[in-house]
Amino acid sequence: MKILLADDHALFRDGMRYVLQQLSGMLDILETDNFQDCLKIAGQHPDLDLVLLDLHMPGSDGPKSVSYFHQRYPQLPVVVVSGEEALANMEKAMNYGAAGFISKSSSAQTMLDALKLVLSGGVYLPPEILRQPVAEAADKRSLHTNGYGLTPRQMEVLQHLCAGMSNKEIASHIHLAEGTVKIHVAAVYQTLKVNSRLEAVRAAEHLGLVGVPYG
Repeated sequence: MKILLADDHALFRDGMRYVLQQLSGMLDILETDNFQDCLKIAGQHPDLDLVLLDLHMPGSDGPKSVSYFHQRYPQLPVVVVSGEEALANMEKAMNYGAAGFISKSSSAQTMLDALKLVLSGGVYLPPEILRQPVAEAADKRSLHTNGYGLTPRQMEVLQHLCAGMSNKEIASHIHLAEGTVKIHVAAVYQTLKVNSRLEAVRAAEHLGLVGVPYG
């Protein structure tokens, strides 16, 4: 496994190396302290499995940096690891294509669990985002949940997920940003206590949620 760690604080990188080494016995960790080198290194190592990106380091443009990276390397999962506390910036990073957002104040175990989820193809979101109505302030219906704790929008996303649609296809179908769909999918996973699309579909079928009206 090969991971690129981009952060301008050497002490934090030292701590992250210790955490990351618990992911795999065969781990190659590449490091940089600025965004431009992060882009360059990613191009030099097409076998990277994951990029951990700080939002605030030399050459970075905050959440938009995720967009720059995602446009150049769309298949490479990027997880933001940041001390950023503004909910709006967390949401922007996800909308720009991040596969996860981990607070630097998180415990080592939380970071490990989050990275394992992303490496398995999932999306990790901090509790701060999942506790908020996301990108639906004008849709008051989304504030109401059904008997399983899912909002109408989350039910809509779940139905399309069960139909085999990708996040990109769901986003196009219901006219949302792909990053916003990722947030809803992650919220569905948390509510149904699952970690993958397959598990979500099985849970939905078991609970009788497939084909249930979501309006």
